[in-house]
Amino acid sequence: MEGPQFSSLAESRIYRAWGCDVIGMTNMPEAKLAREAEMCFLTVAMVTDFDCWHPDHAHVQVADIVRVLGENAENAKRLIRALAPRLREARPTPCPHGCDRALEGALVTSPGARSADMVAKLDAVAGRVLRL
Repeated sequence: MEGPQFSSLAESRIYRAWGCDVIGMTNMPEAKLAREAEMCFLTVAMVTDFDCWHPDHAHVQVADIVRVLGENAENAKRLIRALAPRLREARPTPCPHGCDRALEGALVTSPGARSADMVAKLDAVAGRVLRL
């Protein structure tokens, strides 16, 4: 969802009906842009509060969220210290999840109908498939 904001009860209920486990405000547009750039992307969700649907919890208070954000910042630092050395490890090619080939079926404009100016603008993220 776009944020920062809290969900209304109606929004919260629809997210639950969709089977969502986490409602986040910080993954978009990053996830979409990484996909377009054929980059692997990982989300680390550090929850700050229960949404308003939860019957056993009081309404969300900003002070509680700020406190948990501080705790999560420390958790994120520990995660980065543990993860960073592993990023030097070689990754399999091709990507077993297809991240490096995400655009292969994404372009529908025939090569002859593509604007040279637009192809040049997209080269940094889509050059591999535009030159096919």
